[in-house]
Amino acid sequence: MRLTKKFYAKTAIECASLLLGKLLCRNLNGKILKYRITETEIYFGEEDSACHASKGKTERTKIMYEAGGFAYIYLCYGIHNLLNVVTGEKDHPEAVLIRGIECADGPGKLTKFLKIDRTLNAENLMTSKNLWLEDDGYSPKYKTSTRIGIDYANEEDRNKLWRYIVCS
Repeated sequence: MRLTKKFYAKTAIECASLLLGKLLCRNLNGKILKYRITETEIYFGEEDSACHASKGKTERTKIMYEAGGFAYIYLCYGIHNLLNVVTGEKDHPEAVLIRGIECADGPGKLTKFLKIDRTLNAENLMTSKNLWLEDDGYSPKYKTSTRIGIDYANEEDRNKLWRYIVCS
């Protein structure tokens, strides 16, 4: 079953662990691919120095200020497109980075594998025929860790256990 507005209305803090085990679905030329999400990270508002929205609303981050249920895709290091799921209420910018799926470990690898790029930025995950998330009831065990690649953030934000990883 496709995730609904009720799911996406939850905060990123609530959604990050709940997204583990959900199916990331991609329509590629009429072929539907579905892979379980294995790793996520929280980015929570202007108050989170690791969040892109920590400097306020920009052309790049404006989708994060929408109500939950949209894809936020950005280019990282000028090389990798990274997929985030916008969550929460309108005007509080927050999202969950999808860091891994069962056959692609790493956020850049998964978007390359599923041919997800910035043309899908702001895609409505509740209605899109190209990209969406489904729940089939599977709920894996997981562990938490600190986020990766946020050396620019303040120490408090770097030390938050906002990375969720499915236990193998």
